[in-house]
Parts: sequence; C-alpha cells; structure tokens
Amino acid sequence: MVGRSVVVTGGGGGLGGAVVASFVEAGWRVVVPRRGGPAGSEPAADGLVSLGADLTEPADVARVVEAAAADPAAPLRAVVNLVGGYASGGLVHETPVEQFERMLTVNLRPTYLVTQAALPHLVAAGGGAVVCVSARAAVSPFAGAAGYVTAKAAVLAFANAVAVEYRSRGVRCNTVLPSVIDTPTNRAAQPDADHARWVSPAEIAPVIRFLASADSAPTSGATVPVYGRA
Repeated sequence: MVGRSVVVTGGGGGLGGAVVASFVEAGWRVVVPRRGGPAGSEPAADGLVSLGADLTEPADVARVVEAAAADPAAPLRAVVNLVGGYASGGLVHETPVEQFERMLTVNLRPTYLVTQAALPHLVAAGGGAVVCVSARAAVSPFAGAAGYVTAKAAVLAFANAVAVEYRSRGVRCNTVLPSVIDTPTNRAAQPDADHARWVSPAEIAPVIRFLASADSAPTSGATVPVYGRA
C-alpha cells in the first residue's frame, strides 16, 4: 500500500476516536492535533502522530499541516474536519450576538483554517479529499440553537464551495450530516432519550474513511446523511 497521511481534527472527541482508529487500521499515517497537548509532534502509536494545537489560530494550524505533510513516504492525501461544538440557547431575539458568533468560531473557523492550509499540499500530492462534518440541523433546523444551526449550515456551504473550486485540481470535498451521535456526553445530556435510535461513532467512521479514500474517487460535493434511526 502506498503511504498516505490524513489530518483528523477533533480526534479526541466522541466521534474522533472511532475515526482515528478506522484510519490507523486501514494503514494511514494519522495526524491528530489536540488542544492543550504538547507543542511538538510525537508518535502516539504505530501510524499515529499527536501534537498540541489551537485550531482557531492560523499559526498552530500551519504547524499541524506542515507536520502532516512532512513525511515524503506518506504524502498528505486527506483532511477530516471533526472539531466542533454545540450550545443551545433561547430564540434568536434572546440570544446574545457573542453566543451566536461563538458557534461560528467553534464549528466553522477550524474547518476553514485547516482546509485552507491543507489544500496546496493536497494539490501538490496529485489530489486528495476533504471530509467535513455538518449536522442534520443544517438542513432540518430546530428551535433554540440558531448559532449552531447557522454554523453547521455554513460548514456545508463551505464544503460545497471547496468541491467546486478544486474539482479540476483533483481535490474532492464531501460532507457527512449526523443526527444525534451516541456518545457519553450526549447520553449524559439526554438521559431519557431512546439511545438505540442514535447513530454510533463506529457506524459513521467507515463512511468518513470511504469519502477520504480513492474508493470514492468519482464523488465530490456530496451531502451524506448518517442519521441512524433518529
């Protein structure tokens, strides 16, 4: 197998662990930035490199992408943008603009910065893939989370723009839309929900890996629902 590297943001989250494991199992070199981790890159396991970074800061993002592209035997061929967050609130007229903008910072800014920094490397490597994570709320909003809904819709729109702009340069960009992901955090927040209807990280991870791999070479600009039974 030809060596290849992937950056997985949010690799320490509820979905991220399953995604990272899926790529490592498939033989990828996986670079995982972690907020609050050590500044230098370090091998965390076979095929896994972990380094500290704040993905809202362009300088940190540049360092992460350079580390991911540093191994000539495993060029950077994919980016998976998982990092994000959720916050509920009141109706729009009850939501401070700072809270609204916080959702854009958490969900959109890292996706933009990491993708922006990685695109020249993906093009130089002969092509590759970007996978973004939006949410079902982007296409089916619910009340009390206008900032989150807007931010996830913006992620989807951004991914579609990348797909169009880089199609001729061999870079694909697709988006997955989960419903409620079955993580410990979500279970704690919704203890009375029917968790069996939620989608598990183990179900989403292979979809993301497929979209990042050459097996999905004809596919770009796709919006893929991963709702489970929710």
